[in-house]
Amino acid sequence: MKKSLVSIIVLVIFCIFSSVGFGEEENMVVAYYFHTTFRCVSCHTIEQYTEGALNEYFPNELESGELVYKMINVEDKGSEHFINDYQLFTKSVVLSLVKNGNEIKFKNLEDVWPLLNNEAKFYQYIKEETQMFLDQLTGSTG
Repeated sequence: MKKSLVSIIVLVIFCIFSSVGFGEEENMVVAYYFHTTFRCVSCHTIEQYTEGALNEYFPNELESGELVYKMINVEDKGSEHFINDYQLFTKSVVLSLVKNGNEIKFKNLEDVWPLLNNEAKFYQYIKEETQMFLDQLTGSTG
């Protein structure tokens, strides 16, 4: 009985580590759009332009998982920590460079607000900043 209990425990531990990707390296750029429950027209526009730019310029990277886009309501339970993590003071687009499962650096793309009334410049800004992070992910200099 003790032997089968030990076998079951070992099997459970093995399954747990297999399912969480033990030893697996996670390398990606995460593009976050942080918002609150109440969102004005400008906030929806930032979301739309950010998602549009990422889909237009980085479809392959999004498909491969090299680039991940996440929309997060910082008022949702469990998401409040992002306010302190990224020093957020308003709705924001933040890029995060993750290597070996650890965040190496991040950047709050604060210019999304002044560029809100110029879709082409907004898209270009998202493209350039995201490309710089992707280049750092792969070690390329662009």
